[in-house]
Amino acid sequence: MTIALPLRERSDESPATALERAPPALPAGRIVLGMPHLSLGGLAETWLLKELGHRHWQMLAALAGRAVPDFRDEHGAPCYAAFCGVSVREAAFGRLREHDVLTLASRIARVSRTQFTSLHSLARDGEAVGTVELASVFVKRGEPGRNRSIARVALDLFPPPGAAAEFGGVAALAARLRAPDWDGHFGFVRAEGRERGRVTINPCPAQDFNGADFLYFASFQAFVDRAEWELFGRPRLTTAARDIVFHGNVEIGDTIAVVLMGERATPAGLDHWFRLERASDGARLADVFSRREEPAAAA
Repeated sequence: MTIALPLRERSDESPATALERAPPALPAGRIVLGMPHLSLGGLAETWLLKELGHRHWQMLAALAGRAVPDFRDEHGAPCYAAFCGVSVREAAFGRLREHDVLTLASRIARVSRTQFTSLHSLARDGEAVGTVELASVFVKRGEPGRNRSIARVALDLFPPPGAAAEFGGVAALAARLRAPDWDGHFGFVRAEGRERGRVTINPCPAQDFNGADFLYFASFQAFVDRAEWELFGRPRLTTAARDIVFHGNVEIGDTIAVVLMGERATPAGLDHWFRLERASDGARLADVFSRREEPAAAA
């Protein structure tokens, strides 16, 4: 469901003028890696997604000609950017170590009336170590405090859609995998998907939900890593590629089933497809396809 809503405190600038004044990119960020940024196998993917999600949010504000990303409807209700897809490619997270300098270069574009995509390039000493694409839509709650009531919102303060061909891949992927008749992805065939194992997780409000009281998009990936550890027990796998398509959110107190739908051993490690479901009724929350490798293979 899409609801077109005007915004409170709209700028007098046209979207085109706002775009000229605030280009849809952030200066390259340089981060000296330490314990908050690292995990057992190298770069911590959960930290990375949180950081890139924040950069995406800041670039949305710049795209709208605003100093901060405070988006509200005509009644003052907050509107948030909800991620509908994440794609990680050519990742070499296992190469990164303490004191390395990670450079993040980020750009954003509006790819449709309701969708925005950001592209993030990761490098260490000029060497590429991965790319990440994030796709988002704006949402608001139909009922205060109820996450199952969220609906898509079209906000009219952005420049019109129009982006280079390199943008929008993950948005198209999300649309394809939301259809009931998608055929396959990552070498996994939908018709052959079946439960091969499951791990039940009770998300912690203090750790897994964000400041908007939604289950944080980076927590979905973290749940898959926990399930991988429970089912396969391989401690040093790192992500070489990963696609996440989000279908829904949960309330605080909902339990999540992380269901292994497909697995494939590879010379470098392990590929798998997990589906996240609300345990109470089986409602689909996300599909996560991952290519995981031992750090030596990733290097």
